[in-house]
Amino acid sequence: MRDISLVFTLVFCAALVVGLLTRFYLASRQIRHVARHRDAVPTAFASTISLEAHQKAADYTITKARFGLLEMAFGAAVLLGWTLLGGIDAVNQFLSNSNLASYGSLVPQLALLAAFGLIGSLLDLPFTLYSTFRIEERFGFNKMTLKLWLGDMVKGLLVGVIIGLPIVALILWLMGSAGRFWWLGAWGAWMAFNLLVLVLYPTVIAPLFNKFKPLDDEVLKTRVTALMQRCGFAAKGLFVMDGSKRSAHANAYFTGFGAAKRVVFYDTLLKQLTPAEVDAVLAHELGHFKHKHIIKRIVLMFAISLAGFALLGWLSSQVWFYTGLGVRPNMTGSNDALALLLFMLIVPLFSFFISPVFARFSRKHEFEADAYAVSQTDGRDLQSALLKLYQDNASTLTPDPVFVKFYYSHPPASERLARMAPALQGSSS
Repeated sequence: MRDISLVFTLVFCAALVVGLLTRFYLASRQIRHVARHRDAVPTAFASTISLEAHQKAADYTITKARFGLLEMAFGAAVLLGWTLLGGIDAVNQFLSNSNLASYGSLVPQLALLAAFGLIGSLLDLPFTLYSTFRIEERFGFNKMTLKLWLGDMVKGLLVGVIIGLPIVALILWLMGSAGRFWWLGAWGAWMAFNLLVLVLYPTVIAPLFNKFKPLDDEVLKTRVTALMQRCGFAAKGLFVMDGSKRSAHANAYFTGFGAAKRVVFYDTLLKQLTPAEVDAVLAHELGHFKHKHIIKRIVLMFAISLAGFALLGWLSSQVWFYTGLGVRPNMTGSNDALALLLFMLIVPLFSFFISPVFARFSRKHEFEADAYAVSQTDGRDLQSALLKLYQDNASTLTPDPVFVKFYYSHPPASERLARMAPALQGSSS
């Protein structure tokens, strides 16, 4: 058993080091590539994007990438601190020696998860503050005050406790009471919880953070309604969100599930795009529904979650899983919270290596949604809308190709416009 534990420790360390070096390599490629192309707008965009806007996007991308290097190094150190250097073990031993167990077996386990979440949030706090109030502020995107930021943090904490605590408690109860195949019940509960959140988010959760008002631009409403009817799509309403009180970034999205679906436009988006361009952006989002991308992603999430719970079910019974990560399992009490916590820590470490596969499928879906939008609206409006959004969000037009293949869930602007070109030429001939 000691040999297995040592092997697992070595595998964990190797994954951590290789993953960190890979991330550093990709980030450095991105920084060098963007900096190399900073002083000239790509030919395809020379007539629409100014050099000033292009350089702003390059500087923004480079600044975020460099800050990301620091975050990655700190994250790796924190992960080592929690595991092999004894952080989780120390917190667990402290709670095990307290009198929390007298309140029930679930209480010390929930306390362990709560303590981990609180300490982790405090450790991340300086990075969050710097990103919001220095980087985003420097490039003109942050619109949040410290008061609003603190209010969001408190609301997020309360929502997390009210919604997250019951599902975590249920999973821990199933782990300790449902027998060998507890993970099947836990998976079912987790999936039901996710579907419930999809239904509740538009009308219960999101309004806690933003104001939503019905779209009152009659011209735009008429265009959007006609487009949705033409595409055979029904939504519960068209809403405008006050995104400008937090950020200058623009977006539009569908939210909800089933009959609760609604279309949400950022107020910043409506200020930046013409009605025809808004139509085109909405048609792109409708393309995701037309191609059943949302359903496919939910099914994929179901499958991956099932595999994850099955793996957790096996690992939670292996002593080497705990000792290999620097944790002494409880000999008399439950180890369910420990298993859940350790599993959540190592999954991102190993799943990082297959993330390019999911990124590739996501980019494929974006191309399909673009093609659908071009078939339903004037593709030139989609082109101009995309260019405005890339410019207004300071998205670089010259990302590193390898970085794109590994990380990008949306194709770069050059690839998206190149894919549209044949269809636009065909429609104009």
